[in-house]
Formats: sequence, C-alpha cells, structure tokens
Amino acid sequence: MPPPRQLVLASTSKYRRALLERLGMPFECADPLANEAPRPGEPPAATAQRLAETKARAVAPRYPDALVIGSDQVASCEGIRLDKPGTHANAARQLASVSGKTATFDTAVALLDTKSGALHARVVPCRVSFRLLSPGQIERYLRLEQPYDCAGSAKAEGLGISLIARMETEDPTSLIGLPLIALTELLRDAGFDVLG
Repeated sequence: MPPPRQLVLASTSKYRRALLERLGMPFECADPLANEAPRPGEPPAATAQRLAETKARAVAPRYPDALVIGSDQVASCEGIRLDKPGTHANAARQLASVSGKTATFDTAVALLDTKSGALHARVVPCRVSFRLLSPGQIERYLRLEQPYDCAGSAKAEGLGISLIARMETEDPTSLIGLPLIALTELLRDAGFDVLG
C-alpha cells in the first residue's frame, strides 16, 4: 500500500489551521504570498474561488508530490464587501452596517494535486442574519473578543455567535474559513480518505 500523500495547507491563518487539525491528519502550512485584491465587478463567490485556486497554485512549486489545499472567503452585505476590519473603529462601523441584516460569506476550497496538475474547487456559501445590535452591545462585544482579523467583525465560533439570529449553510465550518465537508469530499475524490 503506498504511503499517504503529503498534505499542504496554503495558508497562514490560525483559523484554517485549527479547522484542518480537526481531521486528525498530518499537514504542513505554507504561506502562499498571493495577491488577494478583488477584480473590478467580480462577484464575491468568483473572487473566493479564484483566490483559493491562486493560493494553491502559488504553493505548488515547493511541493512536487502533494495535495495542496487553498481556501479563501469573501463576505458581503447588500453589495458591499466586508473585509477584515483591522481596527476597533472599522469593526464597530462594520457591525453597525450589518445590524438587522443578512450577510453572505462565500468560502471557497481548492485542492491541487501537484503531481498530476488536477485542480478541483468548491464554493460553500453561508448566509448569516445578524440581530439588531445596539451601539453598547457592539462596543462590549468588540472589547471582549477583538475580532479585528475576521471578515464581518464577528467570531461565530466564540462570543460572536450572540450577535447572530440565524445561519443558513450546508457546512458550518465554511463560516470559520475552511469548509471541511467539501474538503473531505475533494480529498476522497483525489484518493485520500480521511478515515483511511
């Protein structure tokens, strides 16, 4: 029986690393150093898929016989992209803008077989309806969790779940940044069964 293929996560995200660790498989992380700028007029789901594929391809030359996982997420609400806020003030504005509204988080995962060159990708959307949030609630939440590196300014895996009224998705891990259901299917199709 051949040894299992090397797995590489083309990301430095601590959230994606933690998600992939749930599957209990050894893997490496590699910084894709990819340009993540959206293209004018490009729909969010298309941006997410293009960037997931770009990240996987950027890492591929370093691993000639591996399965490389790329992932990206683009969040939007009423046509406005919700980037990582970076600062407290930006996060407060972002949460005020989504209060009582529904945002869509399009998360793409790509799997590149560097030996064969085969590349497959999926986009898994998650619709998140936010509760009506008062300025005081927003301020308290941000002081407690400081989600300045999260698109949408809320960590659903933490206290940010209290800001959310409803989520609609086929895979709850997509909201955190790496859709594990889709990934395990892509891995299985590539001959890598997570359960052996």
